[in-house]
Amino acid sequence: MVRKGKHSEVNRARRHFIGLAAAVGARIATLGALAGIALPNSAEAKWKPWFGNGKPGRGNANGHGKGGRPMCLLRGTAILTPTGEVCIEDLRIGDLVQTVHGEARPVKWIGRHRYRRSGLRWNEDTLPIRISCHAIDGHSPHRELYVSPGHALFIDGVLMRATDLVNGASIATARVDDRESIEYFQIMLDTHDVIFAEGAPVETFLLEERNFERFANFAEFARLYPGDQDATMAPFAPIVGCGGREHLKALLRLATGHRVRPRSALQDTYEKIAARSEKIFC
Repeated sequence: MVRKGKHSEVNRARRHFIGLAAAVGARIATLGALAGIALPNSAEAKWKPWFGNGKPGRGNANGHGKGGRPMCLLRGTAILTPTGEVCIEDLRIGDLVQTVHGEARPVKWIGRHRYRRSGLRWNEDTLPIRISCHAIDGHSPHRELYVSPGHALFIDGVLMRATDLVNGASIATARVDDRESIEYFQIMLDTHDVIFAEGAPVETFLLEERNFERFANFAEFARLYPGDQDATMAPFAPIVGCGGREHLKALLRLATGHRVRPRSALQDTYEKIAARSEKIFC
């Protein structure tokens, strides 16, 4: 007779840890394959190279990532407005979007960014992160949500990058090998804020250090808002991040049954999401 309960949870966590460790190994191998690096189509994106200008922006915590890749939402993502959900690519400047505090605010600008696959495989850092239905807190997102790795979600009063929440199950890198291009969009308001994408609270664009130039349509922003080109927004909330090493530590605590007090809000949230994924996928 198999006993269920705490031992069963520990076994599931161990399996989850082994799976994530394998995923990390696969990522390292992929990064070593230079043929798989993806570059945007220069004919479609006449802007600064995707690897940026060497200024990652606020310590890589808000989605610019290494080399200044912009933080974005995948084409087709539903954004909450006062009249219902609208696909992000259908929004226009001046349209109202619902914010996390209940206020409807007008869109100031929408950045666009397209990548084209140049090799047999996509660069791992370009691939969207898939956040499964109900993965965050049991009710959000209400559909699968796809964001760029550095895009931040508003959870427990702080902003956390999607890449820092990856657990290999409920939150994982999406496989899009059948696609020749990936198109991202990002919404800018007058200030940095949090809106709802597929029901999940996600950040809007945080303007700083001319990072609007990392979008393909940067010239549009420069033309519409010449006085804002050197502006810097204040973050909506504290930004936390710790990277993959802390993910492994968190899963080790789950796998060994040690319930020590988490050292950060991100570790605490990561463990809760990882534990919830076991219920969703097991």
